[in-house]
Amino acid sequence: MSYSKRALQLAVAAGGVVPIGAGLAGMLLGPGMVDAISAVSMPMDSHYRYLSGLLLGIGLGFWITIPNIELESRRFRMLAAIVVLGGIGRLWSLLAVGVPDRPMLFGLIMELAVTPLLAFWQYRLSKRLS
Repeated sequence: MSYSKRALQLAVAAGGVVPIGAGLAGMLLGPGMVDAISAVSMPMDSHYRYLSGLLLGIGLGFWITIPNIELESRRFRMLAAIVVLGGIGRLWSLLAVGVPDRPMLFGLIMELAVTPLLAFWQYRLSKRLS
């Protein structure tokens, strides 16, 4: 196994902890995980928990690619595109409403910087090893 493949696998495993952890927390705690529970309606709570489930699914989807990561280009790019689209929504919020707190800024960096870099790394690895 190449060093680059192993390093990418470890990076994706570590990076996947973020959406899986946040997704689980959001499903279980709802908007309360970000101290917003008092100002949230029932439909908003439902929507928040639904989106948290999608986040969990995205993280698990990335983890599924780990064993044969060099062969998972289509799946990896699709998941990365979903994450980047979510990041664009978060960026829009930043521009429209204002700068969010640190956890949301961390999410923005993961979505618009880390994920595209991982996707590029996976692409390069797939071209080299396949």
